[in-house]
Amino acid sequence: MSGYRTLKAPGAAEFVVNKSRFIGYASPVKDEADALAFLGEIRAKHRDATHNCYAYTLGRNMGVMRYSDDGEQGGTAGLPMMEVIKQRQVCDCCVVVTRYFGGVLLGAGGLVRAYSKACGIGLDAAKIVVMEETERLLCEVSYPLWDRTQHLLKSQPVQLLEPEFAAAVTFTLLVRVQDSAAVQRELIQKTDGRIEILSDGSDYMAWEAGET
Repeated sequence: MSGYRTLKAPGAAEFVVNKSRFIGYASPVKDEADALAFLGEIRAKHRDATHNCYAYTLGRNMGVMRYSDDGEQGGTAGLPMMEVIKQRQVCDCCVVVTRYFGGVLLGAGGLVRAYSKACGIGLDAAKIVVMEETERLLCEVSYPLWDRTQHLLKSQPVQLLEPEFAAAVTFTLLVRVQDSAAVQRELIQKTDGRIEILSDGSDYMAWEAGET
């Protein structure tokens, strides 16, 4: 199964337009209860806000989509927020935009732009990551080969976990399943076959969007 995009951790950002304050909150969520709990948390934090609009998606194919204008003019808040989430292709996420009305009407177009922007900066603050099937490789090389191995790894699509220095150098690599065979070939070739590599299984793990 191919990877999917979601959020790394809860985040928030805000801006002011025509005296109205907009705060975009975004968080990864596992299910509907998780999304509603996040929404409840933001509502409790901003009980005095004019509006707490939301949009969330669940499932790797965004099979569940829910959104609300929370009293704003119909179609000016929840739906534009959902469109931003869909455009960014972020699943299993919840975005809540809190608005404190500043006394100046924004009009329908202004509201759409403001809620879209607040959703976007909230997603940016939470940081979009790609969850991809990732293999853990347990590796061991002798000390004379470590510098050569370390240099190679800098150019490979891997995440190197903290190495341990004992009788030999042992380290763990996180590598996308689709890249694993090629990475192992490079390591074997660069060390003239003098490296031990053992697969420790695979799971979906986060990679920065655009990370190589």
